[in-house]
Parts: sequence; C-alpha cells; structure tokens
Amino acid sequence: MEHPDDVIRAVADLALPEWDVGAAKVELVSRSENVVFRVDAEDERTFALRVHRPGYHTLAELESEALWTEALSQAGIGVPLAVPTRAGGHYAVVGVPGTDEVRHVGLIPWFEGVPLSETIEKASGDADRDSQFEQLGRLMARMHDQAVAWRPPSQFQRHALDADGFMGEAPFWGRFWDIPQLTPEQRKTLIDARARIHAQLSEYGKERGTYSVIHADLRSTNVLVKDDRVFVIDFDDAGFGWHQYDLAVVLFDYVTTPDYQAIEEALIAGYRSQRAISDEGLALLPMFVLVRMLASLGWLNDRPEVELYKLLPVLIELSCVRAREFLADSF
Repeated sequence: MEHPDDVIRAVADLALPEWDVGAAKVELVSRSENVVFRVDAEDERTFALRVHRPGYHTLAELESEALWTEALSQAGIGVPLAVPTRAGGHYAVVGVPGTDEVRHVGLIPWFEGVPLSETIEKASGDADRDSQFEQLGRLMARMHDQAVAWRPPSQFQRHALDADGFMGEAPFWGRFWDIPQLTPEQRKTLIDARARIHAQLSEYGKERGTYSVIHADLRSTNVLVKDDRVFVIDFDDAGFGWHQYDLAVVLFDYVTTPDYQAIEEALIAGYRSQRAISDEGLALLPMFVLVRMLASLGWLNDRPEVELYKLLPVLIELSCVRAREFLADSF
C-alpha cells in the first residue's frame, strides 16, 4: 500500500532542493500511478513534481523517458520537458523517512490546459465531437512519425509491449488471468484469449512500420488544450509497442458508448490524414482494444488503492464478453 500523505510530502520536501526553483508553495494534487504535487516557485513559475511508484521503472528507464520527450519537443510536439537537477540528471533519488524504501522524483513544468476529454464532453454536436477525435488522431500520427524516424541513443531503456509484454508469462501490467475474483469459466476464457492474442501478435510481427516507441496511454485525459496549443502529458507507460495499441487506448474509453463507431471513424480519419496505416493493420484494432482491457485488468488488480479499482468487476465482465467474441471470430 502507498504511504500516507504526510510521508509522501516529506519525500517531496527532501527532493525539492535538488532543483533550483525556490519553492514557495507545495500542494498535493493527485495520487494514482504516481503522486503528483504542484510546486509554485517564488519567481511565479509553476511545476509538477512527481514521486514515482516504487518498482515500476528503473532510473535508466526514467531518464530514457526524458530522452524521448526531448526528441518529441524537437519535432514540434508539445510535451513536458524534465527539469535537470543540480547534479545534471533529471531525477532525485530520495529515501522514504522511516523505511528502507527509495523513490525516484522528477520535476516538469506545469501546463494549465484543459483536458481534451472535457472538450469532447462539451462538444456542441457530432461534427464538433468528430473534430476533437480527428485532432487526436493527427497528433498520434505525428508522434508515430517521429518515433519511427527516431533512432534512440544506446542508453535508451524502456519496456517492450510486444507479444510477451502483453500476453507472456509475466506481462508488463500483471497476470490478469490470475485475478482472484475470476470464476473458473472467466479464467478459462481469458487464458484462451491470451493464447490466441499472443499467437496473432507473434504472427503479425514488428516489421510492418507499426512498431516503435509509443505513448501507450494517449487517452483524451492525457492531452491538454489551451488556445491553439496541444500538450501531451503522462509518459509513464511509454515503451516499445504497436501503433494500433495507442489507437485502442483512446477507443477503450468509449467502447460502451452509442457513438463508438463514429468516434473510431473520426480518430482513424485524423490519423490517416497524417500517416498511412493499412486496412490490414486497422483490422487488428478490435483485438488491440481487447488487449487494452486485459492490460487494464492486470493494472487494476495490482493497485487496489486507486479509485478505479471499484470498477474491476465490471471490467472483468466486459473483458470476458469481448474475449468470447474475439475467440469466436478467430476460428
């Protein structure tokens, strides 16, 4: 379980001297994958200080996140750039008071934009809604263009969301088929789906121009909009994976809505206006949406402290329904 607020605040206070920001106010704003504080500096600059979840990424992997966001920024994409520490890296390594635990802490500029999800919710009609998803599709395509053309430096280290990373014996987000709440029938359904997905991903392979570094959590909540600026945040899940998974992450949030088909079409239209993707590649989207569901099951099962954990039974049922449909369509 996560530490109480006062303990995590102590970690933040211990980390802040690693940056020359002159903090005047520190406020806890979010506890989810990471613990996030808003830092208002004496010179009126504002930052987000992130206390990273233990055991999720090594220091080398976190520094690699900073390498990719720097490359994206150079390609003209709005992203948070890690603020260097006094020592020259981008992360402070801080012990948790009263324990043997160590946390990595990073600092990025604060961006005041409105989440694209809110803009979508307030859309004035179908055309306005579609334009928002087209915008997201174009943004995603630009990020994929950059990633395919980019050659990461030799020290770059991030996880692989490939066949094994999603459906191997130790998937990145956990063994979703071992969730205690599953019935025997549900467990068998998910195990069968896992085997079929692993086979299809292995057969599809990584040489079709659709596998590179991806954001892996490019939800509309992680895109901030202010005036004519668009800003992508939360690169914590970024790693090597298929482009279709980025599309599926967006679609998963709307999979039970009556407008799902229109949303999918708008997202793909925006994407294809910037970057080509074959019909064969897009035919895998339903499978990748299921992959997102199963990954989310594993993620939630390991994080009972997050508010979304209460949705685990609903997600189990939805995942099993989609898994049965997938298995029926695979034969």
